[in-house]
Amino acid sequence: MARMKFICDAERCIECNGCVTACKSEHEVPWGVNRRRLVTVNDGKPGERSISVACMHCTDAPCMAVCPVDCFYKTEEGVVLHDKDLCIGCGYCFYACPFGAPQCPQAGAFGLRGKMDKCTFCAGGPEEDHSVAEIKKYGRNRLAEGKLPACAEMCSTKALLGGDGEVIQSIYKQRVKRRGKGEEVWGWAMAYNRKSAKPEVKV
Repeated sequence: MARMKFICDAERCIECNGCVTACKSEHEVPWGVNRRRLVTVNDGKPGERSISVACMHCTDAPCMAVCPVDCFYKTEEGVVLHDKDLCIGCGYCFYACPFGAPQCPQAGAFGLRGKMDKCTFCAGGPEEDHSVAEIKKYGRNRLAEGKLPACAEMCSTKALLGGDGEVIQSIYKQRVKRRGKGEEVWGWAMAYNRKSAKPEVKV
């Protein structure tokens, strides 16, 4: 069974916000909630890079671990979804997520939290596929139609890749090699800027 993942190629991202717009338009995401957003590093400086960020559908998702009502669940494809009928809007998932993926819309004069919302990898929710309830709560279920997530499909430079983790990893790896870098970009040496391929272990 394929394991669904996202990869954003920072070398290709042109910060057009096409992915953000596609997501909001496809699912009629409520005002004040962004299931996907662009983050720019070194803005206006040499080496500036932009990356499209959303729920990364983690293998060991911290949002699932901290939710007091267990509203999170995983599909067979590894997509992390949530049940809005169970969500109490406590915000624990927002604080636990390193990507800031869960969004709690603020409503009312005192900023009362509503039901949490997040990227669904265009896989809908626990309701029946393509039902009115599913579309209203979670947006369109493109995965059930055999399609890519709207954000990845809309990306004009194909910087944002979404799909089977092994397939998109292979695509990205080939791109990196074509840029003049080889196997050294994978592993400890690159991650920790060391000549040694293994990290130093201090006892």
